[in-house]
Amino acid sequence: MSSDWETIIGLEVHVQLDTLGKMFSPCPRKFGEPPNTQVDPVSMGLPGTLPVINRKSFDFAIKVAHALGASIAQFTKFDRKHYFYPDLPKGYQISQFDMPYCKGGHIPVEVGGEIRRIGLTRIHLEEDAGKLMHDGMSGGSGVDLNRAGTPLIEMVSEPEMRSSEEAVAYLETLKITLLYLGVSDCNMEEGSLRCDANVSVRKRGEPKFRTKVEIKNLNSFKAVGKAIDYEVQRQIKAYDSGEKVIQCTMGWDDAQERTRMQRIKEDADDYRYFPDPDLPGVVIGRDWIERVTSEMPELPFDKVARYQREYELSAYDAKVLVWNIPLMRYFEETLSIAKANPKTVVNWVTQDLTSNLNTMKLSADESPVKPRQLAELIALVDAGDILRNKAKEVLAIMMETQESAQEIIKKRGFEVIKDDSLLLSIVDEVIRENEKAVTDFRGGKEKALMGLVGRCMQKSKGQGDANRFKELVLQRLAI
Repeated sequence: MSSDWETIIGLEVHVQLDTLGKMFSPCPRKFGEPPNTQVDPVSMGLPGTLPVINRKSFDFAIKVAHALGASIAQFTKFDRKHYFYPDLPKGYQISQFDMPYCKGGHIPVEVGGEIRRIGLTRIHLEEDAGKLMHDGMSGGSGVDLNRAGTPLIEMVSEPEMRSSEEAVAYLETLKITLLYLGVSDCNMEEGSLRCDANVSVRKRGEPKFRTKVEIKNLNSFKAVGKAIDYEVQRQIKAYDSGEKVIQCTMGWDDAQERTRMQRIKEDADDYRYFPDPDLPGVVIGRDWIERVTSEMPELPFDKVARYQREYELSAYDAKVLVWNIPLMRYFEETLSIAKANPKTVVNWVTQDLTSNLNTMKLSADESPVKPRQLAELIALVDAGDILRNKAKEVLAIMMETQESAQEIIKKRGFEVIKDDSLLLSIVDEVIRENEKAVTDFRGGKEKALMGLVGRCMQKSKGQGDANRFKELVLQRLAI
């Protein structure tokens, strides 16, 4: 992007809350079921039905607000947001307009080693709409109302992000926070977490914002980054050529990697909001908030700080673990069993174990080698029963065969040779076979020593300790 232009980004994120029932009825809401099987009269919008608020959705919403430092309202209400679309059976969506359950808060974003706090305008509760089905409809469309009525929180950021990298980092931090809270599975492919990006550009130094465009259909973090970058360039080209940018809703075409206009953007007045007469206002008392927040888990950034403080890990290692919940759990269980240096366990988990898991396309909670088995292998290395490089081979075999480390070491002959008489016989043989290296070392060439040690390691098939070989070579050459 030209340095004359500044990018302005705000995100609207919809998160499905992982409750058993829907927002205003006890109807089950299981993903992947046949169309229109997770429905009831309320979610179908049948005449005469009345909504009843799902209290658990409020509990989850309060957790999110507290975790993000938002101000929770003492009183909130629900409103009707009117628009007409086939997947909205009532002709309106129950949402919150002028009195959301919370305002403010922030999400910390780390880009290039620097952390910025991106402000939140508001978070509000609402119900999800259904879904239109186009495939296999013989030229028409079908409506699946399984999703209709699912509880949502919509999180609206301030327009404070200045790059697609910041937008993606914002979403990554939000997702991991929600996963730690246990309020949503945040599965973008299944629609549990959906994002719309409001994008505009302006000349650097301009005090006012220019026209913004909303981008929809962003079903991955990668798509968010690409869509923002494309839209930024499109708007700059339009302004540079003297064209106007129209406030509208754009869809993201993932196949063509470009945005396409869908419709002119509505304003709030177009939705004809008014308080829902079927739902009472909600008083959020201090005792309610305290009960919910007393169940709060340790949050990601707090855990990163604790890992650095208690285990003396680097910020990078701590974040790698914390940002991958299955890996973090694997690390903590392994560490509790192994009683080893935390940095040693981190290296095994984030490097050796992860490398094998990536090859097998598995997550840490699917690992064939369980934390207790890895802890046993680490203990064998620490005890000097097997060398680190050989232990890596052992781990790879364990992943394939599920044999214990000791079984593999014994079967493959990987035990460390601790008998000095055997080590000395190898040293003597190497010295006899490498007279030039011996002469070079005695002539002051230090590298020749490591060459001799390396040949000793080769002859021992990796079962001798390099440091002990070095001591013995020096001992022999001193005679």
